[in-house]
Amino acid sequence: HERQLIVNSTGRKWELTFTTLVTFGGAFFASFPLFYSTSFGGAYWVWILILITFVFQAVSYEFQSKAGNILGKNTFRVFLTLNGFLAPLLIGTAVGTFFTGSAFTVNKNAVGDAIMPTISQWTNAWHGLEAVTNPFNVAFGLMVMLLAVSLGALYMINNISNEELSKRLRKSLLVSFTGFLVIFLFVVYNLFTMEGFAVNENGIITMQEGKYLTNIIDMPVVLVMFLIGAVLLVAGGVLPIRVGKKLVAKILERSKLESIAVKLIMKVMQVAAYVLLGLIGGVAGQLGDL
Repeated sequence: HERQLIVNSTGRKWELTFTTLVTFGGAFFASFPLFYSTSFGGAYWVWILILITFVFQAVSYEFQSKAGNILGKNTFRVFLTLNGFLAPLLIGTAVGTFFTGSAFTVNKNAVGDAIMPTISQWTNAWHGLEAVTNPFNVAFGLMVMLLAVSLGALYMINNISNEELSKRLRKSLLVSFTGFLVIFLFVVYNLFTMEGFAVNENGIITMQEGKYLTNIIDMPVVLVMFLIGAVLLVAGGVLPIRVGKKLVAKILERSKLESIAVKLIMKVMQVAAYVLLGLIGGVAGQLGDL
């Protein structure tokens, strides 16, 4: 019964994940066009795996209750579970390569080659799978995955009226958000202490210690937004665990306001999550420094 409630609730919203993926791809291209074009062509194994997980999602929601389903509902629910964990994990791992680099070379002189005018080329046969060998990339992927799980729990707490399920979701939120905070601190610490890619006045790329920390310090507005986003994100994850809906209702003294408060908390956390991840990506280059 609880599983069906979850499927009924999320099944009406699954198209939003595809919209988010397209938006991410557009922002990715606008920010790093050369890396985008090279990554999608060179690191195709990672992107194909990501797309396959989203195909699992679409098929599972549409066909698990169809007549003539010979695989059974549980098979499609396994596909949904794989999508829920693997998609954000792989996307986060791919985003981690913004900071650790990828195995491709650029030769702009090749644009004049009449036979093969390709200025960028992938340099190994792993085609993106090598990203999982870097602990920072994997940690970034785990961070995004746990954040997605936390947001999913908040959505269902707000959207499904079932007290028993709500209790279980709050317990799940406690585990996922605690894990997220631990890995988030690990990622931020490593991000601000690791070597980063810097470009000198001659256009030569070198490695600079603490480059990303230097970038964000040089952009105080971005730093303030980063800190505000982090605080709102933590508040959005902690408040539903600490106070719960009953205490919110007691404080506000009206059940209608309680529902509004829970929705507001979830929206604040969602916005903070997107802003925070966007700002983390922005730290990689200071107005075209990369």
